[in-house]
Amino acid sequence: MFIAQELRKKNIAEYLLYMWQIEDTIRAFDCSLTRIKREYVERFDYDDEQKEEEVDWFGNLIRMMNQEGCREKGHLQINKVTLQTLIELHDQLLASPKFPFYNAAYYKVLPFIVELRNRGANKEENEIETCFNSLYGVMLLRLQKKDISPDTAHAVKEITTFVGMLSDYYHKDKTDGLDF
Repeated sequence: MFIAQELRKKNIAEYLLYMWQIEDTIRAFDCSLTRIKREYVERFDYDDEQKEEEVDWFGNLIRMMNQEGCREKGHLQINKVTLQTLIELHDQLLASPKFPFYNAAYYKVLPFIVELRNRGANKEENEIETCFNSLYGVMLLRLQKKDISPDTAHAVKEITTFVGMLSDYYHKDKTDGLDF
């Protein structure tokens, strides 16, 4: 919870990827709050009050996953809404002539998005979702200490830069408001 709160304030893209990881962590513990508390939360250097807050947060997420039918796969509605907000911002940025650097960054990563889709990524999902799925997939590969090809590493670097720019614009829009 504490990490999620900080990430949400600072970097919405990292927040979303973190929340996807939390969904998978919950699944790894079979959506069992008892196991998450005993085997996961106890590992953190939190005081008792913080641990209880963290356990409550996980409990709420488990409840939502059960209610929303995403115990085994998929994403929580709160995460879908966050992604949809980023997709809408992306569309606004592309449609506006006031953001040429964002436009240039988008067209720089577009060939990678097309390549990902040609290699099996869901062609029906939005391009921003394809970017996030690729970043999350590579993050999982790195956590498993699996090799990443130089081409994939290059693509991920470009996608990371692009998604970072989108995240920066999200933050700027939330704090100052963007003039499209």
